[in-house]
Amino acid sequence: MAVAASGAPRLLIVRRDNIGDLACTTPLIEALRARLPRARIEALVNTYNAEVLARNPALDRVWAYEKLKHRTSALPKHLFQRVLLGARLRRERFDYVLVPAPTPQALRIAAALRPAKLIAAGAGEGEARHEVERTFDLGRALGLDGAPGPMRVYPDADRIAALRARVPAPPLVAVHISARRAAQRWPRERYAELIVSLVSRSSVVLLWSPGPASDPRHPGDDEAAAAIARRVDRPELVPVATPDLATLIAALSLADRVVCPDGGAMHLAAALGKPVVALFGDSPVERWRPWGVPHRVVRPQSRNLADLEVAPVLQALRELG
Repeated sequence: MAVAASGAPRLLIVRRDNIGDLACTTPLIEALRARLPRARIEALVNTYNAEVLARNPALDRVWAYEKLKHRTSALPKHLFQRVLLGARLRRERFDYVLVPAPTPQALRIAAALRPAKLIAAGAGEGEARHEVERTFDLGRALGLDGAPGPMRVYPDADRIAALRARVPAPPLVAVHISARRAAQRWPRERYAELIVSLVSRSSVVLLWSPGPASDPRHPGDDEAAAAIARRVDRPELVPVATPDLATLIAALSLADRVVCPDGGAMHLAAALGKPVVALFGDSPVERWRPWGVPHRVVRPQSRNLADLEVAPVLQALRELG
């Protein structure tokens, strides 16, 4: 059922998963705003990924809730806040709730809001299409046609200004080293070797998620970053820890090119329009490659980044120009 462009429906997009998944939803959001300029378009996300949608002019509101595994308050208070949020969302009386990732929990959340119509992505789809395309298809029921546009995120101006005082002038390569899964982690020795090769031609900003690797909730890369900085030991290398998404997005926005493993930072770089060299392990490239920007994907035959040498990464950077 298509919605007339002159209509003013109330839409909610439920996206409670990872940073990259939410970034891949931004072409849908922008296209819905263009198609339905009078609509009220909102999103329900989690506190971990909410910064991806901050300052997005296509959205009227972003609702964020704290996942149980990320909770910062006592369990009774956490659960009470969740109940209150659900009640507030039900009072919004959404016409449409869109669920790009139809996990059982996401579908339960969407159904509990009692929308006039729930639009969910099909379960069990193949991996041959990009996540941007799969998500964009939800808008077909609301009159969208054509192909999805670029991803977009909007950096915080104050964070950018603060980082400009620390980060060298262009040309600047951002190297982000953090990844959640073992198959996506490149050895620190290879990162150091890569950066040594780069600093003769450009400055490098080294980015990572701070904290100890032993943290079970948010493993960090302080030790790896320190080891890389010691090994490179050049003034052209500027280490910048990224304790939050706002800092990461701002730092990536200052770079001319980005090298990083497949993950949230890769999608944020693409959403900022940056050329990307993406280090892939065992993730499906067709579904998760950088969208809408010049890029090169480098992946060892074993699909484990521990086996990737430095030479193919340098070659990919040369090809990007």
